[in-house]
Amino acid sequence: MLQEEYESRRVLPPHLRKPEAPEAPFSYEIRDATPADLPHIREIYNYYVTNSTVTFDEDTMSIKAWKAKYAHLRKIGMPFLVAASPSGQILGYALVTPWKQKAAYRFTVENSIYLGQASTGKGLGTALMRALVDASKAAGLKEMIAVIADQGAEASIAMHRAFGFKQVGSMGRVGFKFDRWLGTVLMQKSLK
Repeated sequence: MLQEEYESRRVLPPHLRKPEAPEAPFSYEIRDATPADLPHIREIYNYYVTNSTVTFDEDTMSIKAWKAKYAHLRKIGMPFLVAASPSGQILGYALVTPWKQKAAYRFTVENSIYLGQASTGKGLGTALMRALVDASKAAGLKEMIAVIADQGAEASIAMHRAFGFKQVGSMGRVGFKFDRWLGTVLMQKSLK
């Protein structure tokens, strides 16, 4: 008897096999970010800086820069959320920043959502967006803007569309990263 035939006969038919244990559910808690979360947030963000065009940053952000950003957002009352696993691992984060510095723009923000690599494709981005929109409304914000790379961010565009964001513009060839020109898609949602 050939080895292959022997191996195929050793495998039990499906109705005689023990059922496989179900995959553990993907669970998390969405909460306000804390200073202790910043090293994990930095790691998530810097992955995208060095490996993708979803951010136009070309230099990784330091902990010092993240601490300054966190302090500024807290001072001006902007939402900054994380999704944490039951063990405390940071799976992703979401925040808003002022759209522009001029006072008349004070009710308009730009959103950012980034997920750890093991957390993509599981609905976490949607959960973070829902929480971010709710937190932004609670903070009295009125308009949310998304500036999304026009290449490699199709999932982000689709998610924003599902949340009622409308495309309000696009800009071509405004960024140059990884030896190629990139544009942006501008989307907007009124927070009512």
